[in-house]
Amino acid sequence: MSPLRDRLRETIALEGPITVERYMGLCLTHYYATRDPLGAAGDFTTAPEISQMFGELIGLWMLEAWNGMGRPASCRLVELGPGRGTLMADLLRATRLLPDFKAASTVHLVETSPSLRGKQQATLASSGFSVAWHDRVEDVPPGPTLLVANEFFDALPVRQFVGTERGWCERLVGLDGGRLIFGLRPEPEPALGRPLKPGDILEWPGVSIDVIGELARRLERDSGAALIVDYGYWGPAFGDTLQALKGHKPVDPLEEPGEADLTTHVDFHRLAQAAVAGRTRAHGLVAQGDFLRSLGIEARASALKARATPAQAADIDRALARLTEQGPTGMGDLFKVLAVTHEGIEAVPGLPALSPSS
Repeated sequence: MSPLRDRLRETIALEGPITVERYMGLCLTHYYATRDPLGAAGDFTTAPEISQMFGELIGLWMLEAWNGMGRPASCRLVELGPGRGTLMADLLRATRLLPDFKAASTVHLVETSPSLRGKQQATLASSGFSVAWHDRVEDVPPGPTLLVANEFFDALPVRQFVGTERGWCERLVGLDGGRLIFGLRPEPEPALGRPLKPGDILEWPGVSIDVIGELARRLERDSGAALIVDYGYWGPAFGDTLQALKGHKPVDPLEEPGEADLTTHVDFHRLAQAAVAGRTRAHGLVAQGDFLRSLGIEARASALKARATPAQAADIDRALARLTEQGPTGMGDLFKVLAVTHEGIEAVPGLPALSPSS
C-alpha cells in the first residue's frame, strides 16, 4: 500500500479533484525523498549510469563552452537533478585537461532528496572541487554559469487538457469510492482556443517553462550555457505521454502514488521558445546519438578498449551501442539535446543554431 495514497484521498475528499500537475508534484516529491531510484535495484537507468563516456564527453563540451565564454575566472558549474553524482564525477574528470577550468569553477547541485544528496557527496568527495547543494536553481549564486540537466525536465509536472465539444477541459485526479481516477473539469479553458477534435490531449509544461525562464534570466545577465538532454519531441503535438515506471516496467500512474517514477515527454519547442523569449539563444535540436558521435564517442570507446580486458571491451561496445542506438525506442534517437546560451555565444559544439519559430 502506498503511504501517499491516504494523504491524496484526504486531500481530494476535502478540496475536490486535483490537477495532474499537482498530483505529479506530490507523487514525485514523495518518490525522490524516500529512495534511490537508479540502477538495477531501482526503477530506471540513466545514460551516466550506462557508461563513463557520456559524462566525459559532456565535460569536454563544457570546456569548449567555457572557452566560448571567454574563459571567465569565476564559473558556476551546475547540475539539475544530479542523481548519484555520476555524471558530474565523470564530467569533472574530463575537465582536468584544462587546469584553469578547475581553478575557476565551483560545483552547484540542485537536489532536494536527502538520500541522493548523501550519495552525491560520497561520489564527489575525491573530485577536488568545491561542491554546494541547493533546493532551487534560483539559489545558486550569481555569476557565469555552465549547466547540465540530464533527464530532469521529463520529471517536472505538467497540466493536461482534453479536447471536448465544450473546448479544452483540464484533466483532474479524483476519487471513485477509494480509488484514484482521472476526470475532467466541467468548464473549458478559453485561453487554449478550440481543440482540433474531441479526445485530443494537450500537455502544458508550465513548470518547465518557469525553469527555462529562470535559466534564461541568469544566462542573459551573467553569461553562460545550459545543456539539456532528455526524451521528448519538437511540438506542437497532442497525446498523453504521462507514464509510470516501477522496477523498470510500466505501471498505472494512479495505482501506487509516490512509489513509481512519473514522467512525461519533453516539448523541446516550448522550451526553446521560452529561452528565446528570455533573450537567450537556442541550439539544437539533435538526437543524442548524433550529438555523442559529433563529440567523438567512437574514438573514446576505442581508447578505453585499448586498455581493457576482452570482457571490459565487450561492455564498452554494449554501452556505446545503447547510448547511440537508432530507431523509435533506441536511446540515440529517443533522447534529444538542446542548448540555451547567452546571446553572445553564437556556436556550441555539436549543436546547430535553432530557430524556435521553425
